[in-house]
Amino acid sequence: MAHSVSNEQSEMSNTTPLLLRRNRWRFPSTIKLKTTLSSELSGAVGDLGTYIPIVLALSLVNNLDLTTTLTFTALYNIATGLLFGLPMPVQPMKSIAAVAISESPPLTIPQISAAGLSVAAVLLFLGFTGLMSFLYRYLPLPVVRGVQLSQGLSFAFSAIKYIRYEQDLAKSKSGPPRPWLGLDGLIVALAAVLFLVLTTGAGVDDHQDEDEDVVDRRNRVRRRLRVLSTVPAALIVFLFGLLLCFLRDPSIFNDLRFGPSRISVVRITWEDLKIGFVRAAIPQIPLSILNSVIAVCKLSGDLFPDREASAMRVSVSVGIMNFVGCWFGAMPCCHGAGGLAGQYRFGGRSGASVVFLGLAKLVLALVFGNSFGRILGQFPIGILGVLLLFAGIELAMASKDMNTKQESFVMFVCAAVSLTGSSAALGFFVGIVLYLLLKLRELQCGGFGLSKSKKRKSSVDEETSLIG
Repeated sequence: MAHSVSNEQSEMSNTTPLLLRRNRWRFPSTIKLKTTLSSELSGAVGDLGTYIPIVLALSLVNNLDLTTTLTFTALYNIATGLLFGLPMPVQPMKSIAAVAISESPPLTIPQISAAGLSVAAVLLFLGFTGLMSFLYRYLPLPVVRGVQLSQGLSFAFSAIKYIRYEQDLAKSKSGPPRPWLGLDGLIVALAAVLFLVLTTGAGVDDHQDEDEDVVDRRNRVRRRLRVLSTVPAALIVFLFGLLLCFLRDPSIFNDLRFGPSRISVVRITWEDLKIGFVRAAIPQIPLSILNSVIAVCKLSGDLFPDREASAMRVSVSVGIMNFVGCWFGAMPCCHGAGGLAGQYRFGGRSGASVVFLGLAKLVLALVFGNSFGRILGQFPIGILGVLLLFAGIELAMASKDMNTKQESFVMFVCAAVSLTGSSAALGFFVGIVLYLLLKLRELQCGGFGLSKSKKRKSSVDEETSLIG
């Protein structure tokens, strides 16, 4: 009897951790985190610097239905926030959007949807077969850091363009220099930069809070910084931008129409599938694998060591999102390392931030529908550039853990090729080749040095034996 009880206790002790792990994945506990409602609300708008320009451009050029896209991306936000327990972003597939806008004639909604479905099929295959987990496990860290650095700097470069020059989002071109004065002038953008720097600094390093000596020596400074950190800085900047929308064009009030548009299934022909796959999906697939899955999982491990996202789950998540939404004409979406960096930068520490963002999108879709595009069309691009700048720098700073010259060399070459060639896939390939060459060089030199040392040792032994 005692033996059976001990067996039951041992079984309970073995299964309890597994149940806790499953429960933590299903219902992430956010109450133990050092976070506040204001910081989660501020983090919710951390990736809008990428989301708004692409959505607005697709709606202007490709007749993207805002009600459909806002509704489905809202559902994606809520689902990923609850499942991952992280500020996991939902961003547009940038390569598909760039091709759809720049092609002449622009891609149609069925062709864009076909491209999203094609990428989703690839990611679902890689996720369910375990190939994505294999890639994530064995890809060299310097190469992943190079991809992150290139994406972060690319966001930062685009942000500077948004701030310095007027933008024609419909044509994806920069115009004349932005004037200093005006409701979308340089002074407004620079004021937003100063406000964000004063309130958020260079970003919060949560691990430094555990050092009691630092707490004792800098108690006053930390109290002041703690007060500043409670300010939802990014949310204030975004709401200020919304206020400027109505000040720039008061006729928006007359153009608003209440109620959503009708959501319907998109008819995709074989011709749409062929065009969407060849022109838009093929360039997007490498970017989705590298930035939307591998880089975002690695960044989640850096920012949240105890809650690192699974490559398999992230890959399957992106696939399922697009297999649901693209049939209705929603914009192809993914998870992005830049969005995660931006939401973390402005205070997002749990899935609550993206859940709040999803609820806000859902309300806007149901209340304003497609007429919300009038508001987005007047949103100050300079302020979007400021939000994008901080997100890009936060992502680029993830590469600061390269400790050796060899690792830094691979990372910088990978980033340089990615930026110059405008292709993360090309930079990734060059980085892999360079990494393997350096490892091969070490193996050759190590073998040669070992054999040479063995010869020296044997000659010394022979001389010792002769003397003896």
